[in-house]
Amino acid sequence: MNEKEKMLAGELYDANYNKELIKERYIAKDKCYEYNQLKPSNHTEKAKIIKDLFGKTGNTFNIEQPFMCDYGYNIEIGENFYSNHNLIILDGNKVKFGDNVFIAPNCAFYTAGHPLDAERRNKGLEYAKPIKVGNNVWIGGNAVILPGVTIGDNVVIGAGSIVNRDIPSNVVAVGNPCRVIKQINN
Repeated sequence: MNEKEKMLAGELYDANYNKELIKERYIAKDKCYEYNQLKPSNHTEKAKIIKDLFGKTGNTFNIEQPFMCDYGYNIEIGENFYSNHNLIILDGNKVKFGDNVFIAPNCAFYTAGHPLDAERRNKGLEYAKPIKVGNNVWIGGNAVILPGVTIGDNVVIGAGSIVNRDIPSNVVAVGNPCRVIKQINN
């Protein structure tokens, strides 16, 4: 199994020194740089770069600049996706967003994690676990979503939350660590 296959399988892989992965990250970061240099009103060119960068997009989306990611091809967004400024997605593994997802400023989605023991960590090893965000989700400013988390449908994540475990559908969840505080009844 090569390092990319290990990465996508959620196993420990060489993130720091593998030439193929480094090259792919530079391709994505160059596209992010290009995206972030465009005039905010240049919607056509912005959409073209995101469609080229991401694994899958809906037809209607807007990602305010600046935006950064690691690979891009592991990101999938549904219809009517909106992200405010300073979205960071470390997509060593899949990051999938459903339809009608709204993300406030300064949010981060981290699929990557590192071994606790210094010897393996210092060798550049890490793992990446997928993140999934359902439909009709609103994520408040400065929230961080950690590796392996699934957020259900019709969820509100409070500002400043650190989401380190799955969040069920139809709830408001807040805090560090993020936990359910309220059911949402339609």
